[in-house]
Amino acid sequence: MESVALLLLLVVLVLVLRDRTAALLLAERDRDCWVAEAGLSAVVRRVDPRFLSVTIDASLASEEKFVSLLSSTKIRTLAKALSPSFLRFGGTRQDFMVFSPQKVQQDSGSSARWLFNGSSAEGSCDRVELPSWLEDKLKIDWTQQLLNLMREDLQGKYRTVKFTEDTVDLLQSFASCSGMDLIFGLNALLRSADNSWNSSNAGLLLQYCESRGYPMSWELGNEPNSYEKKAGIRVDGHQLGRDFNRLRAMMSQSTWFQGAGLFGPDVGQPREHRVNLLEGFLQSGSQAVDAVTWHHYYVNGRDTSVEDFLDPQVLDSLILKTKEVLQEVQMVSPEKPVWLGETSSAFGGGAAGLSDTFVAGFMWLDKLGLSARLGMAVVMRQVLIGSGSYHLLDENLDPLPDYWLSVLYKRLVGPEVLKIESRSSTVRLYLHCANRNSYRGGAVTLISMNLGQEPACISLPTLLSSSSTVEAFVLQSDRPGGEGLYSRCVKLNGGVLKMVDDRTLPHLKGARLPPAEHLQLPAFSLAFFVLIDAGAVACM
Repeated sequence: MESVALLLLLVVLVLVLRDRTAALLLAERDRDCWVAEAGLSAVVRRVDPRFLSVTIDASLASEEKFVSLLSSTKIRTLAKALSPSFLRFGGTRQDFMVFSPQKVQQDSGSSARWLFNGSSAEGSCDRVELPSWLEDKLKIDWTQQLLNLMREDLQGKYRTVKFTEDTVDLLQSFASCSGMDLIFGLNALLRSADNSWNSSNAGLLLQYCESRGYPMSWELGNEPNSYEKKAGIRVDGHQLGRDFNRLRAMMSQSTWFQGAGLFGPDVGQPREHRVNLLEGFLQSGSQAVDAVTWHHYYVNGRDTSVEDFLDPQVLDSLILKTKEVLQEVQMVSPEKPVWLGETSSAFGGGAAGLSDTFVAGFMWLDKLGLSARLGMAVVMRQVLIGSGSYHLLDENLDPLPDYWLSVLYKRLVGPEVLKIESRSSTVRLYLHCANRNSYRGGAVTLISMNLGQEPACISLPTLLSSSSTVEAFVLQSDRPGGEGLYSRCVKLNGGVLKMVDDRTLPHLKGARLPPAEHLQLPAFSLAFFVLIDAGAVACM
């Protein structure tokens, strides 16, 4: 009997020790996981359905023939995957572009002539196709042109560029066939003797677009805070507002553009006189615009490092700048939407070898998450195609990592922003209702990123249950470790992403996860977790 009792005692001790060990392991696991508390009952913010939008840099029209690249089957296929969105045509060189109608200057040398022959581009989406020989030649020439544009930027000397109806036709055709809404940036450096905006050239362009029935919106000028540096012209905020009032009056006199959008003033991020410029503009011209636009970049592309792209303090610097702009706008026009009208990682054309690689995705995804949370209605990514190193498509028009990140965001993330809190600095989280076009009501999408070189774990007790269905879309570099940060290729759930052919994107399929209390984030990874059974009241 004593031996039996001793045996039972040993069994009990083993069970107790096993349970205690399990408890310790669970506690250790919970301690290693970042606990995030989320609110599913209320929408914190609601952004425009075209929240993630893109730009085409006006440098593409530095020679009109390059605009014909927008008729490439490949680029149109890629652009469609980013709709719905705004498409902004603008940038530094928009303020050196002059509309030169062909009826005044006959120039049959444009390579866009093969496409239109003077007929409307509307309704021709299925017929438009850039000949392969011409596309190959233009891509080679564009690579050389980028070097010329880089020299102009370094010298700060910009030549006047004339563009004809062909450029306008191609831009509108591209936007319309891609499901995007075109915003055309007008030249604001055409000034009269009293330093007011000379609107005569813009009048010719509006007249032409009205004759063709183009559903376009407008901007006036790019970064007016740099006019003096670029062209030796200084325009204060009050004059800028009057210039916009003039453009709005012209639009109101047009039967076609009366209800069209007008956005501006596209000032640089707050820095001394730039805030004053925005303040003056708002006082005199805020009623002219449908949304207030400003530009933001984190770092100088000429002296930044890979560490900056992963630095939480650098990422959080967006918060202060955004709040400054919102405060300025709310004081004068509290109901006016605010947009990031141009933005990317690094100013000065981007950071070579960084802004077009996998590591740039951390700045881009975090900017989307933070901007939506803070109250930006639209964020326009510089640039789909154009000069610089921050483009979404490379010189061969092949998609770069940030392109794939953008497409996944479009497909998975809805406009409703939900509350989520996490105490980690290296694991950054944002929460939205899932895209209703892809998932049923009540589903939510957790936007996640791990800035660290070690795997991380997320615990979401209010979202996950033992029966939760989770679809994971985890993006990693195609190369391991720190070297992978410099790669121009990206893997989705272990498979490298690339186009099937010029008309077909790969199937972007999520990985179904087994029921669990935790979500795993690999080192240096970006991820979307769609919690299909979250049952979020705010998303019903």
